[in-house]
Amino acid sequence: MNAVVTKQNASRLANVVRGKIAKPIRIVLYSTDGLGKSTWASCAPRPIFIGAEDGTANLDVERMPGIHGWADIVESARELVTGEHPYKTVVLDTADWAEPMLWAHVAKAGGKKSIEDFGYGKGYAEALNGWRDLLSIFDALRERRGMNVIVLAHSWIKPFKNPDGEDFDRYELKLHAKASGLIREWADCVLFGNYETFTLEKNGRVKGVSTGARIIHTVRTHAWDAKNRHGLPETLPLSWDAFASALAGETPETWRERIAALLAGAGEALAARVNKAVAAAGEDAPALARIHNHLSVTKKDGAQ
Repeated sequence: MNAVVTKQNASRLANVVRGKIAKPIRIVLYSTDGLGKSTWASCAPRPIFIGAEDGTANLDVERMPGIHGWADIVESARELVTGEHPYKTVVLDTADWAEPMLWAHVAKAGGKKSIEDFGYGKGYAEALNGWRDLLSIFDALRERRGMNVIVLAHSWIKPFKNPDGEDFDRYELKLHAKASGLIREWADCVLFGNYETFTLEKNGRVKGVSTGARIIHTVRTHAWDAKNRHGLPETLPLSWDAFASALAGETPETWRERIAALLAGAGEALAARVNKAVAAAGEDAPALARIHNHLSVTKKDGAQ
């Protein structure tokens, strides 16, 4: 039987659109403790923090007040949808501190002492609905208010059941597995932050050495979850400017100018090393961004 073509269907076919749709971005950034997640998010366009923890206590940022439980988080997000304000980015800081608030909220609503009292898995399934509700509000902020959404979280190391071979440990979001899967699927970018390290073998022993540079990974590997829908480089400096530049596809020339600005007043030895690295990077913008990040760290440490 042939399908009936309605006027509505014909109208849609007559108005098919082509090309990328520019929208505010949904980001999850997770990392080990103390890497600088909140500082990174504070550099996003006009951010407002919904803080489940005190990660911004030492930052000069704007926060929604009175966050004591899950209902406060949800109501704060709703108020950003309906109220008048100048904010361009909402930051949940952090998801893994918010999750126990959600569990307590679900338990109280169900007349239970804890989320475990619902029976095997039932309480966590109900909590997943709470996450869906919050994410839908965040999506309303994107659609109706043009706001970016950043969800910060900590990482933990969990064993991974490998169907193709030996099991191994990997970094994951510090959340219940179902909540982690939902939030990762929802996000446009899942970024894993860590210190840049490399291995050094000496006297037959291998050890990890950190450069001190803080980086974000944008692509999933066996060691961590990550993804992006924007063709980002596999690694970037933990810098909002570097991330925004990569999103915008900034040119190598822009990064060379930023490096030159940082080199102003630097010693000859440092300038020589950096200029040699810049020449070797050529037109590789991500490589130049990493040089900029290393140079920032070096100058903070006072090296010449």
